[in-house]
Amino acid sequence: MKAVILVGGFGTRLRPLTLTTPKNLLPVGHVPMVERVVGHLAQHGVTEAVLSLGYKPDTFLDAYPDGTCAGVELHYAVEDEPLDTAGAIRFAAGEAGIDERFVVVNGDVLTDLDVTRLIRFHDASGAEATIALHTVEDPSRYGVVVTDVAGQVEAFIEKPPADEAPSKAINAGTYVLEPSVLGRIPVGRKVSVERETFPGLVEDGSLYALDGNAYWLDAGTPETYLQANLDLLPAEGSSVHPEAFVADSAHVERSVVGARASIGEDATLTEAVVLDGATVEAGARVHRSIVGSGATVRAGAELLDLTVIGADVDIEPSARLTGERVPADS
Repeated sequence: MKAVILVGGFGTRLRPLTLTTPKNLLPVGHVPMVERVVGHLAQHGVTEAVLSLGYKPDTFLDAYPDGTCAGVELHYAVEDEPLDTAGAIRFAAGEAGIDERFVVVNGDVLTDLDVTRLIRFHDASGAEATIALHTVEDPSRYGVVVTDVAGQVEAFIEKPPADEAPSKAINAGTYVLEPSVLGRIPVGRKVSVERETFPGLVEDGSLYALDGNAYWLDAGTPETYLQANLDLLPAEGSSVHPEAFVADSAHVERSVVGARASIGEDATLTEAVVLDGATVEAGARVHRSIVGSGATVRAGAELLDLTVIGADVDIEPSARLTGERVPADS
């Protein structure tokens, strides 16, 4: 079975980390986000995946030079210009020669969704397209889905105001599509699957949805990217890469420390992510913040409350940053 994975975004919400690295190549628990997505699909029978690329496409080719990821054969579809979600799906499917039922996933989403169950539901319903659902408290940032008791979608409303949302069930970013859906997507312009393709399928009665009842996290912001890393930690534990150095007197609590990172004497990490090759010097403190690859937090500095430091940035000694992004978002 084949899959299309949407990983072409600029990652603006995760700047400055994404100024140098596409968000889907940022590590979550020492493994690139895209590799976790592909590995999950492999568990459900996906053997080939096409990455829909836009931003820094060569970095993906460099990351997987043999053309495989998590045991899955990769294809690459590089957009010359952004095509939006539906346009990207059609373009990627065409590049990979997809002509049978396939899966589409949003590469920002980390989930343990039972994709096999979703496919079986899709096949049994006779749907042209099937969406996995997830329930959230505030659906205003997502596509809200209303279904009947059989799972047929009656309404698909993209990002309604919170007080007007008819449901808390949202589009969870995993779809099963028949190849006929590709013919519904116009070529030569941007097309949104959420605003154009899915509403058209609703009108025809051929869109279905199923609640995934799964772990689900959109890891596209500093807060959720940090949470994704913390969610993988053992209870009360941390994850320190074998190639990292942590001084005996350093205190590391519920944090992730990447390969070749260095944590100095009396430094403190709490609910922090320190990426590969970064340095936290003696007496520095990092709390609920992210230190980019190759960055240096000098002695006595403090990074607090979702401060995000980009790659190779040098934070001066005794600096105190709270909720800041360095370099600042432009």
